[in-house]
This record gives sequence, structure tokens and C-alpha cells, in this order.
Amino acid sequence: MTKHWRAEYSLSSVPNWVPQNAIRYLAHIEKGISIRALARQSDVHPSTVMRQIRRVETKRDDPLIDEALWSLSLSVSDLPRAGLQTEASPMNVHDPETSVSDAELGKAALEILQRLSDEGSVLAFAKDMEKAVVVRDLPNGTAKRTAVVDRPVARAMALKDWISCKSQGRISRYQITAEGRAELARLMAFQSNARSGFGDDQVAFEAASADQSQKRRVRFSTHESPVAVLARRKDKGGQPFLGQDLVAASERLREDFELSQIGTAVSQNWDRFLTAGTTGHHGSSYPKGQNAQTRLNAALEMLGEGLSDVALRCCCHQEGMESVEKRLGWPARSGKVVLRIALTRLCHHYANQASDAHEFIG
Repeated sequence: MTKHWRAEYSLSSVPNWVPQNAIRYLAHIEKGISIRALARQSDVHPSTVMRQIRRVETKRDDPLIDEALWSLSLSVSDLPRAGLQTEASPMNVHDPETSVSDAELGKAALEILQRLSDEGSVLAFAKDMEKAVVVRDLPNGTAKRTAVVDRPVARAMALKDWISCKSQGRISRYQITAEGRAELARLMAFQSNARSGFGDDQVAFEAASADQSQKRRVRFSTHESPVAVLARRKDKGGQPFLGQDLVAASERLREDFELSQIGTAVSQNWDRFLTAGTTGHHGSSYPKGQNAQTRLNAALEMLGEGLSDVALRCCCHQEGMESVEKRLGWPARSGKVVLRIALTRLCHHYANQASDAHEFIG
């Protein structure tokens, strides 16, 4: 669907962030454009457009998505359709014509998605609230508000499938989706690239095979780790993509991971630190393992979901970056930037810890 096509049917007022299936929905419902015409203009089969329109319609049970579409409909219609108003019309409390621009959404999304990626975090929304809030359940049973979200931003995030409604009621609760995590990775990569000058023209990460890697001392395996491969790469300034301090943080995390396995009949279950994982725990029978396990738990909890994902997979499980990106649904070349952010936070975490004697393997 080209910009020219949108202008022809008076849809230019729709922000660029609106998904294509939602634009087709508005064009069909609000402008009366036939499904065949939409399919012809978009060079797709009519059944594809029909499925997209039906899918959008079924999503209107979600209060935020319903508000988003109702608000957008006013920008493309001369008069609002009565059928687009919800049972408790948002017009009673807020101005639904207030939309969010592309720049405003991009600026707000990074912070909100980061907060939602923390374990136990949800976005809470009520129809009588001017704003939504991000709330995180803490281990002690209390809840902490970590962010305030403008209503138009919350609508846009729901319409773009970055968040999904897990429970509806007077207060509806939303969680970050796989699409939201992929967008977070993209935004974090963009922000890091902008600060460091590391361009997108860098080649995609490829795990070095055993016959390609040079002979070197590797602490935990006979092949070069993903972190070691990235440490040899240079950014545009000619500096190592991962400095020695970041490599050291990776090794320390890996060592604690290995120590926590000592004396355990069954392997540790770290799925609770991985996206969409289930909680599980097997205690180590040795004091050393218990100490290392405590340190490892603290480090992963500090990183939160997303960052702990990539750190655990790359540093501890030695999973290749391309595999991690595909598994987590992240854009190509974004994983290495997220890993660098995770290792930077690990450095600060370890630096702030008390200077206790650290147990090394070997």
C-alpha cells in the first residue's frame, strides 16, 4: 500500500506507525473501498485482505485496540460512526482524536518496552484512567509502579501487537509480546549504533567453526565462543566491539554458571530466565555451587528478561548469535548490540558488588 494510494483515498492523515492490516481495515470500513480494490492496489489475493480485515475486527474485543481504531476512524471519516463507539465510549472521559505521532511513539516505546520486559511487569489500563501504568510484582509480594504511559501510546502499542491483553475487567492487564521484544531489540540496537557509530553495514554474526578458528586457549570448550568472536570484531572507530572488561564479565557469568552445576544430579533449569520459559529450580548440594548459584541468580535478575536471555544463551550455553536472534524473533544483527548492552550492565553489577573472593574453575 503506497503513500500515493493512501492519499488517493484520503488516508494520508493516518500515522505511518499504523500496521498495514489496520489501514486496510479503515479503508474498507470507513471509506467503503472494496476488498478486491484493496487487493488489486496491494498486489495480493482478495482472500488475504479479507482475512486481515476479519482479524482486525476480532481484535476489537481488546479495549485498547478498540479505542485505537475508533480514534483513527475519526481522522479518516467526516463523521464518527456510531458502530465504532464502544459500550462505554472513551469520548465520555478523553478526547479520542488525540493520536500519537511516529516520533512520539518511537521516543516512548523504548522506555516502556524495557520496563515491560522486566519479569513480573504488566501494563495496567482502565477506561476511567487518563494514563496507563506499568507495574512490576516484586518478590516480597508488593507491586511497584515503574512507568506511566500516555493513553495514545498504549493504544498504538496494542494495535502494533507489541503488547497483548492477558486479563480484562475494570482494570485490563497487558504483557509484552514476542513482537514487542523484537521491537525492543531493534530500538536498543538503533540507540546503541547511534551512540557508538557502529553502522548497520556490518556483516551478520557468524559463529566460527572449529577449523576456521585459530588455535587459542579456550576456558570452557574447544571451539571459539560467540563472545570471543564478537570481541575480535571492530566498530567503525576501529575499537573492539566487545572490550576486555565485557569479555571478563562474560567469563565470570559463565564460571558461576558452571560452578552452580557442580554436585547437581540433574542439570539446573534456567528456563525462568529465558523468554516464555517456565519457572524451575534445582539446588546444588555443594556450598560452592550454592554461592555461585546465588551470584548467578542475582546477575540474571538484575538484567531482567531480554538481556538475561541473550546473556544466558550466548555466555553460558554458547549459543550462536544467529540462532539466538531467530529463537527470540529479533531482527538480524540486533543480537550482538543487545549482548553488548547486557555485558555492560554486568560489568557495572560486578563492580558494585563487595570484593569477595571469586571462585574460578581450573
